[in-house]
Amino acid sequence: MQTRRTMLAHSATVAGLLAGLGLLPQAAQAAYAAAAFEAKSLADVLKALGGAAPVLSGDVTLQGPDIAENGAVVPVGCSTTLPGCKRMLVLVEKNPSALSAIFDVTDAIEASFNTRVKMGQSSNVFAVAMMADGRVLYAQKEVKVTLGGCGG
Repeated sequence: MQTRRTMLAHSATVAGLLAGLGLLPQAAQAAYAAAAFEAKSLADVLKALGGAAPVLSGDVTLQGPDIAENGAVVPVGCSTTLPGCKRMLVLVEKNPSALSAIFDVTDAIEASFNTRVKMGQSSNVFAVAMMADGRVLYAQKEVKVTLGGCGG
């Protein structure tokens, strides 16, 4: 019978082996994400992530409410069916930090994600697809917030 303690010990061993082989994310990857999450605008986020100028595209979809009653938990979804998507982003234009979520995508993963974001006020929300060929495509939707969720 496997206990929680032995499971944790085995997990730590496997993580140590993966780290020794260089198969775990490196600290440099965490640094780029930190810079992107500190950015204040769509352009600054894309610059931090090494992306090109974004282009509005019907191939990227953004789902979200027209009116959010509570800005603390606004459900949004982003997706694209285009092949070659390597990263999906969710941004909220008027938040103190524009970037709300990053989803790394491989060919084995369908580029379709749902999450909840916090919004302090009514704002444009962006779903951004960063493609393997360097293109950056986006969709945009205005979400009106009746009760703010980002600070007082």
